[in-house]
This record gives sequence, structure tokens and C-alpha cells, in this order.
Amino acid sequence: MTVSTPTRPAAGPTGPAAVTVAVRRRRPAPRLGPADREVLWLYVLTRIGVWITAGAVTWLFPPDGEARRPASPLSAWQRWDWWHYLHIAEDGYFPAGAGPWTPGWDNREAFFPGFPLVLRAVHAVVPHWAAAGALVSFVAGGVAVVALARIARRALPVADAGRRTVLFFLLSPCAVFLAAGYTEALFLALALPAWLAAQRGNWAAAGVLTCLACSVRVTGLFLAAALALHFVLGARERAPWRSAPWLALPALAPLLYGWYLAARTGDAMAWKHAQERGWYRDFHTPWEAWSHTWEAAFGHTQATGYALMWQGELLAMVVGLVLLVVLVIRRRLPEALYLALTLWALGTSYWYMSVPRSTLLWWPLWIALAEWSLRRPRVLAAYLYVAGPVTTVVAVTFLTGRWAG
Repeated sequence: MTVSTPTRPAAGPTGPAAVTVAVRRRRPAPRLGPADREVLWLYVLTRIGVWITAGAVTWLFPPDGEARRPASPLSAWQRWDWWHYLHIAEDGYFPAGAGPWTPGWDNREAFFPGFPLVLRAVHAVVPHWAAAGALVSFVAGGVAVVALARIARRALPVADAGRRTVLFFLLSPCAVFLAAGYTEALFLALALPAWLAAQRGNWAAAGVLTCLACSVRVTGLFLAAALALHFVLGARERAPWRSAPWLALPALAPLLYGWYLAARTGDAMAWKHAQERGWYRDFHTPWEAWSHTWEAAFGHTQATGYALMWQGELLAMVVGLVLLVVLVIRRRLPEALYLALTLWALGTSYWYMSVPRSTLLWWPLWIALAEWSLRRPRVLAAYLYVAGPVTTVVAVTFLTGRWAG
């Protein structure tokens, strides 16, 4: 890429540093190139595999053992959290005056409004709710893998970095949730482009995208903190400080949601209290949370399927802690802050819950695995052989509804 030198240099860095800053500020986001199309093709192939699995599940494990006709493959995706998103999209948060004061309340206010709003909008075009949810996740997942590959190519100076990172990501044990009508795909479709925009110095786009991500998951606030640290560490000249107000924009989404909840329930933190009532997400020290999870995993107090789930929670937490140490050692402090806040939120409940699902949102993990496999080629083969069966087991158990993963 050729960069022309201006006749009147602006105040700030000169020489190569000035050229670098100019490129970061002026270079637009690239259109889809061959490398992007390659990861999209990989994404489509894995989606086909996931949907084949969903179809097989509806044939082999019908809800009615005496059924003579298979259920729709879409029925396999209507599990667990999906019903909360569906009820919010259909009826809103507090239909007919119902709420936390109603016996048997489903605590739906624990879920942020971003995904239900998108689901309702898509449903205006796609009449079937489950199909609308699958379409949202499919499109959002495509955006996410392209952004992930571009972040990886910036981090690793090899041609295969993007494809390899996406491969680890798409074959991860909890990748099935990217196809479900859940928030993971939509969150990543906003969070990863936000991170990419910040790396390019486009703080306005980063702030807007992070604000939208905050409307989908509370994890967006952790991303906002990481972006703020990234901004401070990277601000070497005066001009970027003019973009600092964009970093406050992400707080708007949770503030608006809190204002809405306060108007309807009198409690701006009703979403947090709903999580405490429904999912035991009240505060406990990290060692208490570890102890409770360990007891559930190995104390023979739970059914074997649930015990295995808790064991997966513990393993995912250990992976997160190891990754955090690696990021700190490598001085990748913004990513480390994002991960640390995530682990703190997940690791201070009564017991661990949804930590394996959360690994999908740890983009430094997939880049680190890709980098490791480039130095140790056997890592990729080992990952495929080990993660492949685990991914299949998790997908089948989710699609059959045998445990609440």
C-alpha cells in the first residue's frame, strides 16, 4: 500500500510514526477479500454439519417415543434460555402486569433486551420464531468469524492465522450455541468488530458497536472497560483524546435498561436480582464458588449428567485462569482485563454456571490456540481428535434437552 506524504505535516508524530497514524486513521475497513471468503466458507460448512446433527437428533430422539413422523429440526433449538428470549420478544418483559411479585414468575428480566428486540424485528419477515432466531444467529455468526479472522491476522504475522483461529473457534465444544437462538453469536457480531475498530483507531465505531453489545449481554461492559484501557495505553499523541467521549457511550444501554426496570418494578437492578433468584448468581467469594462447584462435580450429590456438566464448568474456569496468566505475561493488558472481569463475574456466584459457553466470547483464547498450533503442528491434530467428540456430545445433549448446559 502506497502512502503519499502530505506537504504540510500536522502536529504530532513525524516520520514513520506519523505515516502509521495516518494509515490507521484513514484506511477504511477492507471489503471481503479471499481470506474472508475462505473463513465464511468454513463457517457455512460447519453450519451444515450442525444442522445435519439437529435433523438426526429429531429423527433419533423424538420427544414422543411412539412418534411415526420426525419433528421439525427447528424444534431441537427451542431449549432452555430460548424460551425466555421468545417470551420477551412476544409479550415484553411484564405482560398484563405480571412481574417478580407474581407467583411462578420466570425472571425474564434477567436477560438484556438486545437479542429479543432483534428477534422481534426479524420475526416481522420470518413468521416462524425459531427460524427467525436461527437466522439471526446465522448472519451474526458470519459477521463474527470474519471479524475474528481479521483480528487474528493482525495479531499473528502468518497467512494462515485467520483460517486457523476460526477453525479452533468453530470446532470448540460449545460451538453449537452459535447456531441456537441465543445471544453468543449476536454479541460477537458486535463485540469483535468493535475491537477491530478500536485497533484501527476508529473510536466512534468502537463506542457505538460496544453500546449495542451492552444491550445484548452484560459482558459488553467488560468489553467497554477493555477498550478504555486499550485507548489509554495507545494514546501517544493529543489527537486521540478527542475521541475519548465515545468510550462513555457503552454505558448508555445498561442505563436505559435500568431506567426502564426502575419505572416498571421500582428496582433499577431488577435484572441482577432476577439472576440471583433464578440462577443462584448471588455473590460468593471465589473459593466458595469453587468449593460448591467441586462438590457438585465430584461429591456424588448430582445426577451423573449434571455432575459431568459441573466438571466442564471447572475445566473451563481453569482454562480461563491459564489464559489470563498468559495474557498478563505477554502484556496484553486490555484483553487480560476483559477476561479478568468475565472470570470474576462467573466465578463469584454460588457455583459456576455457563463458563464453557462463555469461552466462545474469549477471542484471545482462539488466537492463542492458533499461535500455539503454528509452533507445534500436533496441537491442531490433538485438538481435532479430542474436541471433535466432545463437541458432538455437547451438541447432542443440548439438542435433546437432556441437561441445561
